[in-house]
Amino acid sequence: MSNIEKAKKLITVINAIHLQYSKDYFETGKVQKINLSKTAVPVEHILQYRLNLHESINDYLVKHDLENITYYYRVKTSESIFDKIDRYSQNADKYPVNNWMNDIFGTRMILTTDDIAEIQDLLDDWQDEFGLKNWYFRDKDNYRGLHIYFKNKSNFYFPWELQLWDENDVERNIQTHQLHKRGFVNKQQAKG
Repeated sequence: MSNIEKAKKLITVINAIHLQYSKDYFETGKVQKINLSKTAVPVEHILQYRLNLHESINDYLVKHDLENITYYYRVKTSESIFDKIDRYSQNADKYPVNNWMNDIFGTRMILTTDDIAEIQDLLDDWQDEFGLKNWYFRDKDNYRGLHIYFKNKSNFYFPWELQLWDENDVERNIQTHQLHKRGFVNKQQAKG
């Protein structure tokens, strides 16, 4: 299986899991459905979702054949969620929650420069095929990566993220994440 086929399969699986998990979580009548295209930040709603996802994501992943695909994943920590809420609530422009709380579940795959360029050429078609929320290439503040977002055409489902990193950018991207994305750790230590 080529790297392009592996990436497409990972996108297919994440999209399918996102849809199934979202239906299992939001469509049972046990959890309040909130339109995330609104600007208010439903903090408890976000944290409950995050906790349930953290406890159950492996049950969903294990049902899919991803043995020959190397990828990494994480569920965002509550501390990171609070930090993100704090940062976005200070913006003068109030963006909808589902535009910035789009990575409670995140996956990452490392590919070659050529693979990423080829995937970028395919993503518009894949966006339609899989109903992806959006995608973009981020090249800012010493970080480079192709970001793909899943939401299955629902404003009630938190989007998930897949980052495709060029193998040449891995070390720099990790350093950038440590400096900027995990800055909430330093803030917490300073408060303590």
